[in-house]
Amino acid sequence: MTDFPHTPPRQSWTFSNDVNAEIRRAAATGIYDIRGGGSKRRLPHFDDLLFLGASISRYPLEGYREKCATDVWLGTRHARTPIHLDIPVTIAGMSFGALSGPAKEALGRGATEAGTSTTTGDGGMTEEERGHSRTLVYQYLPSRYGMNPDDLRRADAIEIVVGQGAKPGGGGMLLGQKISDRVAAMRNLPKGIDQRSACRHPDWTGPDDLEIKILELREITDWDKPIYVKIGGARPYYDTALAVKAGADVVVLDGMQGGTAATQDVFIENVGMPILACIPQAVKALQDLGMHREVQLIVSGGIRSGADVAKALALGADAVAIGTAALIALGDNDPALEAEYNKLGTTAGAYDDWHEGRDPAGITTQDPELYGRFDPVLGGRRLKNYLKVMTLEAQTIARACGKSHLHNLEPEDLCALTLEAAAMAGVPLAGTNWIPGRNGF
Repeated sequence: MTDFPHTPPRQSWTFSNDVNAEIRRAAATGIYDIRGGGSKRRLPHFDDLLFLGASISRYPLEGYREKCATDVWLGTRHARTPIHLDIPVTIAGMSFGALSGPAKEALGRGATEAGTSTTTGDGGMTEEERGHSRTLVYQYLPSRYGMNPDDLRRADAIEIVVGQGAKPGGGGMLLGQKISDRVAAMRNLPKGIDQRSACRHPDWTGPDDLEIKILELREITDWDKPIYVKIGGARPYYDTALAVKAGADVVVLDGMQGGTAATQDVFIENVGMPILACIPQAVKALQDLGMHREVQLIVSGGIRSGADVAKALALGADAVAIGTAALIALGDNDPALEAEYNKLGTTAGAYDDWHEGRDPAGITTQDPELYGRFDPVLGGRRLKNYLKVMTLEAQTIARACGKSHLHNLEPEDLCALTLEAAAMAGVPLAGTNWIPGRNGF
């Protein structure tokens, strides 16, 4: 009798080890999984786009003698004092509560040294961030935690948060272990009790009410501050159009690769759209209203490098915002702390338990012993360096495409490596002039 080799066992793609582990966890606990961070699934992203550098048909710029400007104005539509930033990379809203006080200080230091802005996040304005941020955007969220008119006036711009990329249609979470005495006082909450933020503002039900709210904020701030409206990447064409019609100076569009301090894992992985699919729709809405560049568009959700910045701007954005990348630049998820991450049952590169407040880097925690490890001066310097590199990378690409300003980049400078990216971004598949979904194909 001949022995034939057995087919090696195969893991099911549908019921993978990760899926099976989640089924077992749900069966054992009876509760859904909560985590921080962003989507971990492979999604069409900026990596699926390439630039077409200049040669004969286009004339490149010499990096050593020809300038490529990077500045951006935000809020020029209605605000008496629009914001002028040196670079088109801003720091997204991350709350005090989710982040430590020293981390907020470091964000302010690094952004100021790089010539850009920071954003408060939920829970109010901290003196660490206001004191070290030359330009600070104040987030006005459905929760209203920490909100007061004096801080609205102290800010340089106001961002009304309607949605977030990691959880469009969902509210925020801050678990009780991170609600310290100070966080509780700022948010008017009991110490140590889990906090759930509302998913919608309590005083409006649609765009007409949003228009009223924008006018109220303009009156409170004497029409001085730019008013941003932040939307999650779900229906970007209509949401952008309605935000513009409601009177927004700036639209902030957050795709599903964007992170969060804490929400349900099922939300992070299954709700929203990749930022690559969102930008062209938002730009189309602005163009249809005759408002492209008059109402500025800031995009976020997985921005990591100067190449990502350049691609977002080429698709029509005016600026980008970074969150997770900024935390990594400060020192979060550092492999040097691998042993301590292992003690928490995780690893540095996969650490997403920010909501539990045990971050060994001292960044996403309210534990005095842990955040005492973090040096905000060094963290600010690291963030400044990172922002500088991102800007230099974007300039390098723009010059190679013959552009004297980052805002001169355009979809014509791009091609796509995959059918999905070509269709989403509205640029040709590499080596062809074909854009899937256009002209009936």
